[in-house]
Amino acid sequence: MAEVTYIQAITDALREELIRDPDVFLLGEDIGQYGGAFRVTKDFLEEFGPQRIMDTPLSESAIIGVACGAAMAGMRPVAEMQFMDFITTGFNQVVNVCAKMHYRSGFKVPMVIRGPSGGRVNGGPFHSQNPEAWFVRTPGLKVVAPSTPYDAKGLLKAAIRDNNPVLYFEHKYLYRRIKEELPEGDFIVPIGKGEIKRSGKDATVITYAAMVHLALEVADDLSKEGVEIEVVDLRSLLPYDKDLILDSVRRCNRVLLLHEDTLTGGLAGEWAALIAEHAFEYLDAPIKRVASVDTPVPYAPVLEDFFLPNKEKITKALRDLLEY
Repeated sequence: MAEVTYIQAITDALREELIRDPDVFLLGEDIGQYGGAFRVTKDFLEEFGPQRIMDTPLSESAIIGVACGAAMAGMRPVAEMQFMDFITTGFNQVVNVCAKMHYRSGFKVPMVIRGPSGGRVNGGPFHSQNPEAWFVRTPGLKVVAPSTPYDAKGLLKAAIRDNNPVLYFEHKYLYRRIKEELPEGDFIVPIGKGEIKRSGKDATVITYAAMVHLALEVADDLSKEGVEIEVVDLRSLLPYDKDLILDSVRRCNRVLLLHEDTLTGGLAGEWAALIAEHAFEYLDAPIKRVASVDTPVPYAPVLEDFFLPNKEKITKALRDLLEY
């Protein structure tokens, strides 16, 4: 087993799928000659050629539209958004074309839209957003957000092999900070299945992507006081693992819902409704949410630190739950 970074796991998944399936090809801005803004596809152009590694114009709408058409024709395109913030300029293609095409025509649409999202890198309001909530309410899409190299590789492979359009959110803060030993050979992580990253009994934190690591750090700190926090990593946001959420809440009886996206309209509201409807009688305290402040992402480091969830906010919310 070799230790790899989160970003290397993504690169490896793309390379292995390009080798495995000749119908897979990549397209996006600067992914060929330059190797991508974050060097995810470095040397791919030389390895696979311009027929399969395609540099595109600066037009997300065109990139997504071409990918959708190619998928309908039997290919398996992987379209890169240089930053996931920029997917907004292709929003109509995603939600009104890709997502609805199978319903309206019967065509399979096996395509992936992948790219970096998230903050903690001082990228400002146009390069640090978490736009996943815009898409999880769109039937016809699948949405995933891995937190570890293993999940990053396994979910990307699963997304490429899926016959539906999949949005793949990779958190840029994790790219070169998180390392993990990965097994040799082919593996996938099933879309729609979460994972308990840390077992506990006193409260559960439901989260995904970079916030998983903050939750684990807080859980480790509290364990020194004899408090055992469970950390549930959803991994998939649409569909999401409702059974896993409810099972954890029923065992731990207190729940904190955590995400880096802004609070209002964020996914925690959907999870809270699920818990209130199906596990209310198991709760020993009100449901709590921790998320980013309802503003654009600040550029200044001190303001971004205030804007984002952090260990102090998460710890306080859990202490409030435990003391209720």
